[in-house]
Amino acid sequence: AQQNYSSKISLGSSLFPTTYPNSWPSSSTLFAFGFYPQGSGFAVGIWLTGKPNNTVVWTANRDDPPVTSNATVELTMDGKLVLRSEVGGEEKLIANATGSASSASLLDSGNLVLYNKNSEVIWESFDYPTDSILGGQNLSSVGELFSSLSDTNHATGRFHLKFQDDGYLVMYPVNTTDTPADVYRTIFITNEGSKNHLGLSRSGVLAILNSNMDIIATIHSSGSNNNNSIIYRAALDFDGDFRLYSHTYGGSGESRISIKWAALNNPCEVNGFCGINSFCTTSDNEPHCQCLPGTSFIDPNQRSLGCDRYFSPQVCRGGKKGNTSIYTIVSIEDVMWPERPYTKESTSTVEDCRMSCLEDCDCEAALFRQYSCMKHKLPLRYVIRRPTLALPVTAFLKVNISRTESEDWTNIPTPMRPPVLEITSKKAVMLILLVTIGFISISFAALAISGLFIFKFRVLRYKRLLQNGKVGLTEELTLQVLSYNELRRATNGFKEELG
Repeated sequence: AQQNYSSKISLGSSLFPTTYPNSWPSSSTLFAFGFYPQGSGFAVGIWLTGKPNNTVVWTANRDDPPVTSNATVELTMDGKLVLRSEVGGEEKLIANATGSASSASLLDSGNLVLYNKNSEVIWESFDYPTDSILGGQNLSSVGELFSSLSDTNHATGRFHLKFQDDGYLVMYPVNTTDTPADVYRTIFITNEGSKNHLGLSRSGVLAILNSNMDIIATIHSSGSNNNNSIIYRAALDFDGDFRLYSHTYGGSGESRISIKWAALNNPCEVNGFCGINSFCTTSDNEPHCQCLPGTSFIDPNQRSLGCDRYFSPQVCRGGKKGNTSIYTIVSIEDVMWPERPYTKESTSTVEDCRMSCLEDCDCEAALFRQYSCMKHKLPLRYVIRRPTLALPVTAFLKVNISRTESEDWTNIPTPMRPPVLEITSKKAVMLILLVTIGFISISFAALAISGLFIFKFRVLRYKRLLQNGKVGLTEELTLQVLSYNELRRATNGFKEELG
């Protein structure tokens, strides 16, 4: 780094959050170092000036709470750059330099530099990036970028970018073991060794450099830039994507920000973007988080924190058989996760897998794919929904049918109840109604058919009886012709009547 004397910061200089001066600008005035608003207080950092909004590119002690309007930043007379949270309060180093500084400067590159009495650089902010690198800055083989929590909160967020020991440039969620299963994007693969660097030139070339600072791979080239009014910035954004930006400045100080390149095509490709027990969907290329059935948002105002179960889990004692009377299974198509199952079974149908999970006390979720039923327990990480999966997959979630007396459901806001479960319940009611109506209809049809057969049988029998009866009556009613003597004997000499 070279000293820019026009923006020299002398020993004893101070900054204040709400009174002049609150920042030290670069000579071009495109960058500034000082206090900026964060939350209910202030943070200290470097920003790229712009209209209507500034862009924070570096934050000092980013995970400390915001300070009040009583704080001060000072380059002390003994050569330390410090922050005091209160007037006369305890000092906290902003720059942990190797010696005492004699002066400081914010360069036009956005690099804050401390010099010793020989004008040698003893500390520079470019060596300690937070979530961004600027034109002229490199990320070393042991350096990392950590995303911010949000656009307005620049504390350490949920994702980081770094070089692996093998020289691969990869992106992970934080708080993981950084295994291959955790990687959601590999930006660069190499066999050149492990001492690579990520560099961004002042002209907008984002590239991989070897230990000699030679380019071995170009990630993106923005073309030649002989215009000092364009500033390039590469940032690991709070949503987990790594993007290259250009800031173009007009004559009146307004700026136009453009995305020149992005590591991801779909924001939902970020592992853990939606937290545990939830999955990501996109609408107009904007990511949205949705809870799995049986869970609700941990914080509805920060849905990326994930979801938690809103009913008591099943207690398994003395065997694997679960209570199927108080639980049901909700299914979702084209949803999957990379977690290893606690058991894997061969099943021939989706229904077999569903029933197997329902009857297994330990099973809280399952995946059916290619005649395999993979059983899982909550929580689930990295849940994704991809309607374009080459092989169809069905996910099952075990949920409680009814609300138990021991649970207080009155404090659960309506949006936290999983819409999938409500939809499923309506379908279940409709299914029961349809089955009942169908059963009654079939019963009536069966009775009608039976009655018809009985009626026809009795009619045929009656006809046969009628035919037989006619024969008997004919024989009984046929008149007999008697002779005179037979008639006289039958009536005892005509003294008795016949009939």
